[in-house]
Amino acid sequence: MSISIENISLSVGDEAYLKDISLTFDSGSTNIFLGRTLAGKTSLLRILAGLDRPSSGKIFIDGKDVTGVSVRKRNISMVYQQFINYPSFTVYDNIASPLKVAGMEKNIINKKVVEAAQMLHLEDMLDRMPIELSGGQQQRCAIARALVKDTNLLLLDEPLVNLDYKLREELQIDLQDIFKQRDAIVVYTSTEPAEALKLGGNIVILDEGRVLQTGITSEVFHRPATIKVAEVFSDPPINLIDCNVEGPGFHLGNDLTIPLTMHMKSLTSGDYIVGIRSNHLHLNPQNETDIAIEAILDLAEINGSETFFHVNYTGTKLVVQELGVYSKKIGSKILFYLDPANLFVFSKAGELILSPKNASA
Repeated sequence: MSISIENISLSVGDEAYLKDISLTFDSGSTNIFLGRTLAGKTSLLRILAGLDRPSSGKIFIDGKDVTGVSVRKRNISMVYQQFINYPSFTVYDNIASPLKVAGMEKNIINKKVVEAAQMLHLEDMLDRMPIELSGGQQQRCAIARALVKDTNLLLLDEPLVNLDYKLREELQIDLQDIFKQRDAIVVYTSTEPAEALKLGGNIVILDEGRVLQTGITSEVFHRPATIKVAEVFSDPPINLIDCNVEGPGFHLGNDLTIPLTMHMKSLTSGDYIVGIRSNHLHLNPQNETDIAIEAILDLAEINGSETFFHVNYTGTKLVVQELGVYSKKIGSKILFYLDPANLFVFSKAGELILSPKNASA
């Protein structure tokens, strides 16, 4: 099966939610819609489901126009942010509910429910009521109910966003395996770059209702076409520093000059913007090519086992992401290091010119 959306736009009053989007999805593919809140992810997902109709444009399934076909007549399953289960049904009956509505025989229903429960590690909880489950288990139940229908299109709208970090990691791993076992088209929305990278497949970068870039997830991460894509596909957003090239010198900020080496040798004289992700800045040198930079510490933000240092480098705000928990005085000078090999180079208009040769997450 293939699904094509052609020139889809959606407006409500004077506000445009989606703007001229065209995409194609093939059977067996996992497709991630990545974007910030209000980027248009859920709006596009609802149109794919048949819950909403676009203001203009069409949707085709295997070449057939289904733009006006309601959700009840489409072979789809959908999982929402909020886990939705029938409170008076057991886990077994919740998972089995769409199969019973379809009028399947009891032995087939039982086989499918058990298989779905095993995939999501619910086989020992089939007799429980939803209220007896943890949040993660309830969401597993909702996902199992979506999977058991064995539909051609599986839509997941930030299904793990309300779970704690550990549960989310576990389910992300489980979902990767489940998606690989199915021939359905999977469309999964997320605001988190790390989640998108973990799920892999193909990615659609959305911002303010427009598609910025599509492609294989890892390739888009390593080669963002624009600064905006790099910002959306980095958490924290990618650090950006104005720079200037004159002859063999690469002038970073106001006071740092480094030689044009490695992937930057081809740069001609002129003004550029360089980008570097926060996890590629370190408090200690990682190799011989690292460059030391002095800045002023604005904030040290501890998040689990990492510390995010918000610094001011000659008027430019940067974030340094370091493993470990550190305590440093606000307003003090801080030395950090970058490897020029990890620099992205963009034009002043924001278009990618060069990306790191040996890019890594």
